[in-house]
Order: sequence, then C-alpha cells, then structure tokens
Amino acid sequence: MRRNLLVVGSGIMGRGIAYASAIGGYNVTLQDILEEKLTEASDDISSYFQKGVERAKISENEAEAAKSRISYSTKLEVEATKADFVIEAVPEKIEIKRTVFETLDEHCPSDTVLATNTSTMSPTEIGAFTKRPDKVIAMHFFNPVPKMKLVEIIRGLETSDETSEITKTVAVNMKKETVIVNEFPGFVTSRISSLVGNEAFNMLMEGVGTPEEIDRAIELGLNYPMGPFKLGDMVGLDTRLSNLEYLHSTLGERFRPSPLLVKYVKAGRLGKKTGRGVYDYSTQSEALRDGTKTPVN
Repeated sequence: MRRNLLVVGSGIMGRGIAYASAIGGYNVTLQDILEEKLTEASDDISSYFQKGVERAKISENEAEAAKSRISYSTKLEVEATKADFVIEAVPEKIEIKRTVFETLDEHCPSDTVLATNTSTMSPTEIGAFTKRPDKVIAMHFFNPVPKMKLVEIIRGLETSDETSEITKTVAVNMKKETVIVNEFPGFVTSRISSLVGNEAFNMLMEGVGTPEEIDRAIELGLNYPMGPFKLGDMVGLDTRLSNLEYLHSTLGERFRPSPLLVKYVKAGRLGKKTGRGVYDYSTQSEALRDGTKTPVN
C-alpha cells in the first residue's frame, strides 16, 4: 500500500483532503507556499478531528493517531521526493497547475501517481505537462470533504488502468464512494451542478422567487441536500463563474453565465469567504453559523 501522501495546496479543499487521508491511514504532508496558510489549515484540521469525536464518528484515540500522521511544509521540491501519491488542490488556474505538475514530475519518484483535484479541468491537458501522462488522473472531491461521500475519478486520454485502480484504492481507504468516468468537459457532477446553479441565478434575476424560496424548493422538491445558492456561496461564486466560463467555451450556449452571477462576482460578493454572496454572512452569530442566513438581493 502506498503510505506517503502529499497534498499540494492548503485551502479549504486541501485541508479536507489531508484530514480524510489521515483518517484513511496515510502519512500525509500538507504543502503550501505560505506558512500562515498552513497554520490556519492546522487549526481547521484540529477542529475537524474534534467534531469527529463529538459526533462519535471516530474515537479520541483514533483522532489522535490520525492527527499525528499529518505534517506541514512549505518545501514542495523536498516533499515531492518522498511522496507515493500526490493530490494537487491549488486554485483552478491552468498556469498554476502547470507549474505544480512540472515541479512534481521533476522531483517525484517515477512510479508516483499525480492526481489533480478539479471540478472541470482536463487531466489529459494536465498530464501533458509531465513525462508520465499515464500516471496523471483527476480526483474531484466535494466540499466539505470531511462530510461528502463521493470522489469522482476522471481518466485522461493516457491514464493507465493501474493508475485508475490505485486512485480508487486511495479514495476507498479514505472511506469515500467512487465513480470512474472518462474525461469530457465538466465530467458528470460539475455539468449538472453548474446548470442548476446558473438557472437559479436566472430565476432570481427574473423575479421568480427569493433565494430562500428557490433553495427550499430545490431541497424539498428535488431532494437536494443543499440549495444552489447555499452551495454557490460555500464553493465561491467566483469559482462557480470560472467553471461556467470554461463550460461555455467548451460546450456551448447552455452554459452561458447568468448576467446576475457575473454582477455578483464583479461586486466582490463571492460567498462565505468574503462574508457576502447571495446571502449575508458578515454578522454571523452562533445561530448563523448553524445555518441561518440573511438573504441579500
């Protein structure tokens, strides 16, 4: 079993992936270029373990053992030399991913699998940045990683069967369910989610209903665990817009971003990370953190 796992990028997704990897028994290094981001990540991961114990998902001993398997580093080149399996979780910008994968390809052992956590981007294109495209694959984790069960595994044009099986084993060890699909823009889940989220913005723009009413209709009528506006605010409306722009350019007019979504992003209303998106999070009380929100139009 591959035991040494490197997670590149300590944002929300990277933190969750590091936590799930440690729970799965891996020795995990979480890498970022900024020391302060690693400090924030360490605090968040500690809270994940605490909540896991409080909710009886893991025992205190299991939490302490898993927590001890996580280390933090700013030195990508050094950590790459020790990695059996890498999951990149940097921002969805192809130029950033290219730099990371070129570095990983240069410094990782020749048999190391290089996975990209992406919701829309091409593992074939990313694999072409390396001399090992057969060992490059996409793992689409869902936010919040500690709670969400699915990992969508996407094969690139040259991804080998062995790489697919290794990647599935890693995900299963993290206690995740998997689907393995072939690459096409947006894969499965992002295409559907982007359409639903974009249409919700069009309905809001048209005055069909309030954000709360639209979210509630989708949650109760279609059995979605989270309405499109709540999900968009959590993921980041800038990320939602970026995904739609990519899908619009590759798959056509049905993915044209809603003008209202574009306006929100231009205004800096990006969701929870800025304190305001479709909903207002700027004056959160304990009740607000538990899920009550104030819609802003």
